[in-house]
Amino acid sequence: DWDDIPPSSALEVISEEEAVQIIAEPLVPLQSSTLRDYVDHSETLEKLVHLGVDLSQVEKRQKAGQLLLTLDFEKHVKKILLFLKDVGLEDNQLGPYLTKNPYILGEDLEALETRVAYLKSKKFGKSEIAQMVSRAPYLLLFSVERLDNRLGFFKNELGLSVKKTKDLVIRLPRLLTGKLEPVKENLQVCQIELGFQRNEIQQIVYKTPKILTASKKRLKQTFDYLHNIMGIPHHMLTRFPQVFNSKLLRIRERHMFLAFLGRAQYDPAQPSYISLDQLVSLPDEVFCTEIAKASMQDFENFLKTL
Repeated sequence: DWDDIPPSSALEVISEEEAVQIIAEPLVPLQSSTLRDYVDHSETLEKLVHLGVDLSQVEKRQKAGQLLLTLDFEKHVKKILLFLKDVGLEDNQLGPYLTKNPYILGEDLEALETRVAYLKSKKFGKSEIAQMVSRAPYLLLFSVERLDNRLGFFKNELGLSVKKTKDLVIRLPRLLTGKLEPVKENLQVCQIELGFQRNEIQQIVYKTPKILTASKKRLKQTFDYLHNIMGIPHHMLTRFPQVFNSKLLRIRERHMFLAFLGRAQYDPAQPSYISLDQLVSLPDEVFCTEIAKASMQDFENFLKTL
């Protein structure tokens, strides 16, 4: 999952814009491959384990193990923990958070505070910032310039108001931390290959931000089925873009069952109209009884024939 990858590989030559440089020389010779072996010798590791940090996960992250071995708990770690609590992380979130982002322990406290101050200046509320930080663990590793560039990109590229841009990144904060290339590509796919208008793309992305990070192949396949096989026009897909988050198999099975029953009617002007929302979001039981007017058994029997 691409939001679990640090800003960039420490082996690449990278600019500040794209990533955080993590520089930490090991003080203890790393003869052992696991951090567990150091817990008895390191107060810092001992206390982090106590907090719920999973060292077996941390050591998979580049240079993270070496970084932790160089830190003094009282001098380096404690102030970052207090800072994270101040940002709004609960005690039980600290372990999981540091497991995902151990690098924050090596960051300069003032730089971290500046980034939070920047988000506050952009009118993000305290609970919103806490939610964003816990859902996009690398958020605070990025410079104010980068965060500002990112917010500007989504605002301008999608033509959203400041408030809507804010809402968008609160709902999907990894838009601020992930790479921009896939996002740009998905916007192109929506416009050029799927044929949505700019104002439609704006509505689609605002309702379901995940479309910006979805697999291009899946987007195209789902669109192809909905538009070319089920005959759903662009303006209807714009009204119910959450359908793009559904598994294609589910859409196909349900559509074919409705078609088999003579109930596949997706035109709102018709009395037996079925909305895309009803098609994909209802549990099987409810879908069968309310929408298909059939039993679960009928549906299961039908699926066996496919």
